[in-house]
Amino acid sequence: MFPHIPGLKVVVPSSPYDAKGLLAQSIRDNDPVIFFEHKAMYDVTGEVPEESYTIPFGAANVVRKGDDVTVVAIGRMVSVAEDAAKELEGSGISIEIIDPRTVSPLDLDTILESVANTGRLVVVDEASPRCNIATDISAQVVSEAFGDLKAPVKMVSPPHVPVPFAGPLEDLYIPSAQDIINAVKTVTEWRK
Repeated sequence: MFPHIPGLKVVVPSSPYDAKGLLAQSIRDNDPVIFFEHKAMYDVTGEVPEESYTIPFGAANVVRKGDDVTVVAIGRMVSVAEDAAKELEGSGISIEIIDPRTVSPLDLDTILESVANTGRLVVVDEASPRCNIATDISAQVVSEAFGDLKAPVKMVSPPHVPVPFAGPLEDLYIPSAQDIINAVKTVTEWRK
């Protein structure tokens, strides 16, 4: 809901390192910033330097290099995409994972450069499938790089239903590594 507001910056970190650097940048920024923390990531550990550092807004992170499919994953879905990438590697499919870090501003140039290389795009977002960031990124890539696409863009998101309250049902609702694997296989098999 927030990225469509002009002048509002929207931050979605995917790792402890990014969380610290993006939070420091958020505090120092003169514009309003919304910083989204995912509750399921509170126990995630990782290397974080003790010294102060910032990560600039609008600078995506290429988490993993690959040649066959570009996977843009938002927030916690980055680690889920990494799990999918490890499994796909055994099938001979190499995916490039891009973490936008901020969805407003969005580093569309990095995404377009990757899609120009792979020719395929899968966007993973934990938000409802209607009017989410995955739909926005997909639309922008189709608008700007249609000629580079070898297959239709696939989006991996939950079903368009209310989030279930029961834990086991919520686990089924949220996109999984297998959902990403299925989407990647669909786009790689397109018109072979």
